[in-house]
Amino acid sequence: MLGEVLNVNLASYIIGKELKIVSDIPAQNAIRFELNESRFTGKPEAYELRVDNNGVVVEAGTDTGLFYGLQTLLQLITPQGIPYVSIQDEPRFNYRGLHLDVSRNFFPKEFVLKLIDLMSFYKLNTFHWHLTDGAGWRIQLDKYPKLTRDAAFRAEADWKTWWDGDRKFVPEGTEGAYGGYYTKDDIREVVAYAATKHIRVIPEIEMPGHSEEVFVAYPELCCTGKPYTSSDFCVGNEETFTFVENVLTEVMELFPSEYIHVGGDEAGKQAWKTCPKCKKRMQEEGLKNVDELQSYMMRRVEKFLTENGRKLIGWDEILEGGLPAEATVMSWRGESGGIQAAQSGHDVIMTPGGYLYFDFYQADPKTQPAAIGGYTPIKRVYSYEPVPDTLTADEKKHIIGIQANLWTEYIPNVKQVEYMLFPRVLALSEIAWSPQESRNWNDFKRRLNRHVALLQAMDVNTFPLSYEIETTMQVDTVRKVIEVTLDAERYPAEIRYTVDGTVPSSGSSLYERPIVVTDSARIVAAIFQDGQLMGTPTEKKVDYHRGIGKKIHYNSKLYSGYMAGGMNALLDSYRGGFTYLDGRWQGYLNDLDAVVDMGEVTDVRQVSVRFMQLTGPGVYQPGQVELLTSENGTDFVSRQVIPTEISPETSELAFQEYMFNGDWKARYVRIKATEVNKGFIFTDEIVIW
Repeated sequence: MLGEVLNVNLASYIIGKELKIVSDIPAQNAIRFELNESRFTGKPEAYELRVDNNGVVVEAGTDTGLFYGLQTLLQLITPQGIPYVSIQDEPRFNYRGLHLDVSRNFFPKEFVLKLIDLMSFYKLNTFHWHLTDGAGWRIQLDKYPKLTRDAAFRAEADWKTWWDGDRKFVPEGTEGAYGGYYTKDDIREVVAYAATKHIRVIPEIEMPGHSEEVFVAYPELCCTGKPYTSSDFCVGNEETFTFVENVLTEVMELFPSEYIHVGGDEAGKQAWKTCPKCKKRMQEEGLKNVDELQSYMMRRVEKFLTENGRKLIGWDEILEGGLPAEATVMSWRGESGGIQAAQSGHDVIMTPGGYLYFDFYQADPKTQPAAIGGYTPIKRVYSYEPVPDTLTADEKKHIIGIQANLWTEYIPNVKQVEYMLFPRVLALSEIAWSPQESRNWNDFKRRLNRHVALLQAMDVNTFPLSYEIETTMQVDTVRKVIEVTLDAERYPAEIRYTVDGTVPSSGSSLYERPIVVTDSARIVAAIFQDGQLMGTPTEKKVDYHRGIGKKIHYNSKLYSGYMAGGMNALLDSYRGGFTYLDGRWQGYLNDLDAVVDMGEVTDVRQVSVRFMQLTGPGVYQPGQVELLTSENGTDFVSRQVIPTEISPETSELAFQEYMFNGDWKARYVRIKATEVNKGFIFTDEIVIW
């Protein structure tokens, strides 16, 4: 980008409106769009943008390329003009997706159109519309009118109250009912409008699970034949396939997308084990288990879609029991499903929850509206690399794109949708478009802060970016120190800090380089602006404690899905953050019983360990935590038992640190945490002094 600017008199651009150029632009400052098919062969989304004292030229091989060149031009406009640039650009992935769940909470067509405008401005090209789920059916169908008449409205607007209550639907037209659906004309309008923005719309029709609402209208399609008793289609019932094919036929008439998403996630499958029809189907088809029964259904559905010129796409659970031949996998439970699918020759869209679930918190949960859990600030989104190094060069070609997902259990209105999506969508866009080697957080952060203001000027209710300080640690076991790095989403940011736990002031140390900790520090940091502290200070306990790197033995079984940083994660000095998905928390399905070997008998004066609670996904505090010590590893003495202070009814994210103080001789330090609720317990670093 050069220091000069082209003084082009452009009308103010508003998302959703046409770009207007006033008629008195001097000829030398003209904006030209040029098609050159031969130059951009095989690159339908590529473009070149040149701005100099001769004017503006956008060149591409297709209308799509010209469109993306225009978006870049619009993003470059400043009050001073357009910077001189020469840009040759094309996307890294041809699938750049954003998902919206409209089942849990319904959002009007007008908002969907606004969202498509915003997606196109940031060069996303796929809108994944999650139209059906257990909380409501949202698409009008001619053949099955009861789906919207009987299963699109509920008496309670708040999803959680309804879900925790009777979960009953009410008929369309019931006074005070909450809900809604899109008519066929609505769907056609959205699809046509998206096409003008070079966005394809992929519908999702859930099966075999997440289908409670279907059985309210057509109970004969579940194993019990009764409404409100099941969430899974009866795969042994041939009427199920008649229904599915009829539904998909009408869906395909509305959506020209090559992909049709069929869900496939979180099917309970329990009813299939006792259902006579399902058991008969399994016997006739030679299916060994209910996973293969689900695979049978997916294969039949894929065959039907293929015969109609479409492709099946589903969540990574469709791997269970065997993938349909040509299926594309969306990997949401981490990356393992995507890796497995790519290694098997299947196309994959990466959408792991720990990075790309935008219903997770984006700042300290104490400062935010209620969310489903997790913690995905924009820097974490931006850090994601979609192509795993474990894949071969040929296997990597099967990673065709990425997608962020917005599930709406805790998102009741369009303002909250915007708040959760933006500006995190900007990080998604850059990951999807730009090569990995060209991405730089500090450069992105500078541009991000400008775009938050731009979005707000376009009446988008963005998250305003946090004044919180990100604290990261680098443990050096050779020097026996911890280097602490501070960072912020805000730019520019004057960060001041203390290391003794006191609140920083405008005279406190200015952060300029990593902070070196040799033993223990309680770092408190905050952003200052014009001498004033902004937001709430961020505190982080940092300990280069005596247990770092020691051997640990687990008498209890770790939950393999949450082993954090490996077997020694509880003794590496890295503290966990706001989510158990950050690679720092160790998870257990039952009691924790861990023994640390200090290597020799030594003085032990303090031991502490922290646990998390987030009841939504089933994470609870242990009932109590016990410290035991031993000199020989056989004879343990109980030193203290500390009960939890957090009620299992506390649904908000909560932490408790269990601190044991004494004066003991020990080689072996044992921590026992007793589970009292059916769920997970998650523990952080075991700190030993």
